[in-house]
Parts: sequence; structure tokens; C-alpha cells
Amino acid sequence: MDQLPALARVFAYLSLLTVGGGMAAFPEMKTLVVDVHRWLTYAQLIHIYSVGQMAPGPNMMMVATIGERVSGIPGALVAAAAFFIPTGLLCFAVGRLWKRLANWPWRTSIQLGLAPVAIGLAVAGTVTFGKGSITNWITAAVALAIFTLTLRSKINPALLILGGAIVGGIALR
Repeated sequence: MDQLPALARVFAYLSLLTVGGGMAAFPEMKTLVVDVHRWLTYAQLIHIYSVGQMAPGPNMMMVATIGERVSGIPGALVAAAAFFIPTGLLCFAVGRLWKRLANWPWRTSIQLGLAPVAIGLAVAGTVTFGKGSITNWITAAVALAIFTLTLRSKINPALLILGGAIVGGIALR
């Protein structure tokens, strides 16, 4: 229970870093959850994040799993609320403002400037995630195969995740 305020602070802060998606916040999540607070190991964080990617619904619901590991059901509720409420309110406010600024000359420039920021944050998250999950030639081969298939085909990503889990289950026992 004494971790609830820390969970609220960490996940409210992380929620504001998700420009470009949840992977954008992954490097800072790793720093705070693993290195600073030591709530999880790096391997546990990667596992929880990976399962969150395959679960139905918003993939960042995995923050509730982290909160639950730290402080049980209250921790899950606090982490989820802290992660989704600030971003939801910010999106609502910005959406209303953005609508009013439809003819503002700087609007297009801001949109064009934010796109590379989102890409940079997502790539940084992917690299951080890769450092912890690509640990040998088998995991590197799976990552390369999934990357190639994603770019060259229209296979459902959930099937690729499932396939990776099967290969991992067989080859990495």
C-alpha cells in the first residue's frame, strides 16, 4: 500500500510520454520500473509488455499488471487510472483546441514536426526493448523474420506474435 503514491506518480508521468504509442514510453518505463523502483526485473518487464501486445484491448493495459505485482488489486487500479486518465484528459483538451485552430497557419507545421518525434520515440523504445529481448542467435533470427514478414506481407501481427511464442517455446526450452 505504501507504493501506491509512487505508482500513481510513475504511471501518470509515463502516460504523457506515449506520443507515438506505448513503445515510446518503454525506455523511461524500463528506467523507472526496473532501475529506479526495482518493481520488476528487465526480463519480467519485457514479458509483461510482450503479453500486453498480444492481449485484446489497449496494449498498455499491461500497466495494471505491473501495479498488481507491486501492490495487489489497489496497485493495478492506481497504475491503470494514473496511466490512462491524464492522457485521456490531455487528448480531450488538445482535440477541442485543435478543432478551434483549424485555420491557424502553424497547425500543419506542428503536425509535420510531431511525426518525426513520434517515430524517434517509438524507435528508441524498440531499441531498448530489443536490447533486453534479443539475447542469442535464435531470438535475433525470430526478430529478423518477424520484421521482414511485417514489411513484406499483410499477416496479422497477432499471428506473428503467436508464431514467435511457438518458436520460442520449442527452440528456447
